[in-house]
Amino acid sequence: MDALDLTELDEQTRAAVKELVTAAALKPGQILVVGCSTSEVQGKKIGSGGSAEVAHTLFSALVEVCEEHQVRLAIQCCEHLNRALVVERQTSIDYRLEEVSVVPVPKAGGALAARAMHHFADPVVVEEIAAHAGLDIGNTLIGMHLKKVAVPIRLTQSYIGQACLTAARTRPKLIGGNRAVYE
Repeated sequence: MDALDLTELDEQTRAAVKELVTAAALKPGQILVVGCSTSEVQGKKIGSGGSAEVAHTLFSALVEVCEEHQVRLAIQCCEHLNRALVVERQTSIDYRLEEVSVVPVPKAGGALAARAMHHFADPVVVEEIAAHAGLDIGNTLIGMHLKKVAVPIRLTQSYIGQACLTAARTRPKLIGGNRAVYE
């Protein structure tokens, strides 16, 4: 991006999350995992130029939309922290997630995870999660943190800034044989 338009990033993020929450039919208390490269949002190579300013803008939008829909937010760290996640302590307790000891910072965790660690009400870092839906901003590979059967969702908007978006919802496994009924 030549000139980073934070207002536009805010609007793009809100629109994408609202569409995903609706398309995935997320219920109150369910988890949305978000992975984000603020470098990619700015049109740079992943991991090469994280931005606290971009993280602030995206985090604010994510939190507000999730709160509006009563959806729990999990922010994925970068590969340097093995893609651990920052969540609210209550999410960790309610979902029986194992807490790990690390503090995400921009160069080890990523700008968005560092922002979450300092701006969630009571943040903890967990090693893994099985989220109900996910938003990947800039090819950060969130699939490992989705429930077993992930279903791609094609959002109206395919970018936030210059980072491509990938979205998914999950569904229960279909089990049984030729006599099984699913609907």
